[in-house]
This record gives sequence, C-alpha cells and structure tokens, in this order.
Amino acid sequence: MENKVPVALSNRHIHVSQADLDVLYGKGLELSNVKDLSQPGQYACDEKVDIVGPKNTIKGVRILGPVRPVTQLEISMFDARALGVEGVVRASGNVAGTPGAIIVGPKGQVEIKEGVIVAARHLHMHTDDAPKYGLKDRDVIKVRVGDERALVFENVVVRVHPEFALDLHIDIEEGNAAGVNNGDLGEIIRD
Repeated sequence: MENKVPVALSNRHIHVSQADLDVLYGKGLELSNVKDLSQPGQYACDEKVDIVGPKNTIKGVRILGPVRPVTQLEISMFDARALGVEGVVRASGNVAGTPGAIIVGPKGQVEIKEGVIVAARHLHMHTDDAPKYGLKDRDVIKVRVGDERALVFENVVVRVHPEFALDLHIDIEEGNAAGVNNGDLGEIIRD
C-alpha cells in the first residue's frame, strides 16, 4: 500500500465570486493565469487585493482562479491575528459563521460578512489513487512531514475526486515549522 504524498504549501490567497470581481476590478475583467497550481484547472492570478480587518490591513493578497460561487479568503493563524479576526479552521467552501472582512480592489471594495478561514489540512487525491492508498473520501489521517524538524500533522481530511491531483495541502506556517518545501514528500502514518 502506498504511503508517500507530495506536499503543497499554501500561502494567503482569495477566491472571488464573479459579482465581487466585477466590483473590485470593474466589469469585464478576465482573471489572468500567471501560474498553474498543482490542482488541475486552478491558477494564480496577477490580480491582487487588500484585506482590511478590525486591526490591520494585509496588502497584495493574490487572487486564485477561476472565479467561485462564493468569495472566500484563506489565511494563516498569524494573518488572522494581524487582521484582528478569529482564526476559524474550516474546509474550503465551508464558510458559514466565519469572520468577514473588507476586500479592496483598484475599482471598488466589497465587505464580506463571512468567508475568512484558515484552511483545514487536507489531502487531495484522484479517484484512481484512493485504492492504492487504502483511503476514501472524508477519511481523517495523520501525515508526517520534514526531516530534522519533522512534524506529524493530525486531522488531515482526505478529499477524493476524479479532477484532483495527489497533494497534501498545508499552509505556509505549517510547512515552515516542519522545514518542508513544495514537492517534498510526506508519509501517511497508519495506526
């Protein structure tokens, strides 16, 4: 049974709805693809926004494309403290009851009432990979990453889908704590 998985570090970013993009950048803007990400169809954009919280502003937060049905900001625990909002750990898309923020673009600003999350650790996996690893969608596993500063991350949610590529997603703070880089391998820990 397979147990090695590639690591992908996630820095702060925002997914925007078409309606919010129209306010932030003006109607008719098509997001620019400056770099494909590890997940098929996902990409980093040249467009950036500023995020205003109760305590501070974080400038230059990159938009990831394509547009989504709902605007969602993914930040680290440090960012949450800097903004002055609670760092709520959630799976992507699960934004009910999370903090909001003001998003400022070059053409306008939007206030989201909810949608600021610290992304839960998760393992993307193609449906063809799941049997090789003995895992299924929504399993919760442990993954060891790093060498000299190795850490075991618990509560890693497995997400299986025919459009996913194999990748362990942890945030930049978690990666730095373990001394890992994009593309390093983690190991699934089986009890």
